[in-house]
Amino acid sequence: MKQGWRRNMLMLTLTLTLIVPLLAACTKKEEVVPPGQERILRIGFQSDFANDIMIRQQYIDAFEMANPNVRIELVPIINHVEQRFEQYDPKKKAPDVKVAWNKLVEGANAVDVVITDTNGFRQLAADGKLAKLDERIVQDKFDTSDIVPVVYDAIKELGDGNVYGLAPTFSSSAILYNKKLFQDAGVEFPKDGMTWDEVFTLAARVSKGEGADRKYGFSFNTYGSNYHTIKNAYINPLQLQVFDSKAEKMLVNSDKWLQVWDNMSKLFKNKIVPGQEIWNSDNAQINEGPFAYDLFMSGRLAMTVSDLNYINSETIPAMQNPSKIKNFKPFEWDVVTIPFHAEAPQVTGLVHLKDIFAINAKATNAGDAWDFVRYVNGDNWAKVRSRSSGYDMVTRKSHLKPATGENFNIGAFFSGKFIMPAEQKLSDLYKNKQDLYHVNNLGDEKFLEVIAGKKSTQSALSEWETKGNEMLQKIKNGVPIMDEGKYGVEGPGH
Repeated sequence: MKQGWRRNMLMLTLTLTLIVPLLAACTKKEEVVPPGQERILRIGFQSDFANDIMIRQQYIDAFEMANPNVRIELVPIINHVEQRFEQYDPKKKAPDVKVAWNKLVEGANAVDVVITDTNGFRQLAADGKLAKLDERIVQDKFDTSDIVPVVYDAIKELGDGNVYGLAPTFSSSAILYNKKLFQDAGVEFPKDGMTWDEVFTLAARVSKGEGADRKYGFSFNTYGSNYHTIKNAYINPLQLQVFDSKAEKMLVNSDKWLQVWDNMSKLFKNKIVPGQEIWNSDNAQINEGPFAYDLFMSGRLAMTVSDLNYINSETIPAMQNPSKIKNFKPFEWDVVTIPFHAEAPQVTGLVHLKDIFAINAKATNAGDAWDFVRYVNGDNWAKVRSRSSGYDMVTRKSHLKPATGENFNIGAFFSGKFIMPAEQKLSDLYKNKQDLYHVNNLGDEKFLEVIAGKKSTQSALSEWETKGNEMLQKIKNGVPIMDEGKYGVEGPGH
């Protein structure tokens, strides 16, 4: 309840602070509008990742205040309010997002602007549903040089070399490290641009101790590592697929999957990465206070994958108030870039674009549509939004700075090359065949058996392939997958 109240107050404050400095910036100068003449700007948005109130508070209220002759209508591609009251029907397929988008961008009452995620944006651009923004950007001298390169490159990659949209925010992660643990072990600090193998070598060198005194070299999360966090950071950049694009054949029994699982399981078995043993009763985390189960803040973890929100909300406040936290010992820290695979240089699976703004190729109000997209992605909006960033960061580099009084390598959060994970490219397939998630969850279970020493990597992958093919056949034939095992079990550290 408190978090919801705080979020609402934060969004209200953001809306109010946006209005004043942006009035002049948003108002159209080249056009004199007759008093009382109202123009409608219709915006379609993907309602499974946002809602009307959030979009209005973040993007629309200030724009409408500065443009009183423009009234914005928000249209969700799928009405989830109506779906709330429908009776559950296991045979009913989930709404087709592609079909829903096509309805919104076609016809006499089509939307002018679309707000979508990476997969929806890629599909709409490929289908010719979006207007190219390249010429408008040049004509209006819209500054793109300040946009974080990994974000702008991602936009162009998703648009097959063209700019069909712009993203005002993005999320990313970096490697947060404890300088003291490296100094105590006599090991050099990590640095930008390292490969995963180099990071794991450093992690092995800094790991030491036994039981509750064990210091771990690396974790994919501050509370431990599970298969989900491993997949996002380590597996996704390799573009490995669980099954083919038609969901008819498993692809996991391969040399590359074997190598990946071997590498990961060795890190757990050698206790370089913390596993389930950290929560056993004889090795329980005994620290008291807010960081009792936080391996990094409790000084037991040398390196971890972290987003900027964790640093701003946990690391910095704790280091500034150590005397108020029981059993807490402050330490020096910094961040470096996420490692990459040697066969995929600089590619990271941890850069995400959530809201991409684009213009319908058939927009009836293309002028106001471009004004709105330009405003949301402009310098003034980013300047104000950067003051209240949470999990997302603004995409303009000049407003991405460490918190007041801090000095750390914030550039580590916006380097590398974007990649759309193979699984995300099949998102429509997952939505139409939701039981496919059971196939993935089966892999989680088999991986747990490997790191627990119950199965060899080869036998686990072979079982995943065999059982997975059986499940794919059932899904193809419309047979529901019902509780056929411990699917969905979280990995170690959950």
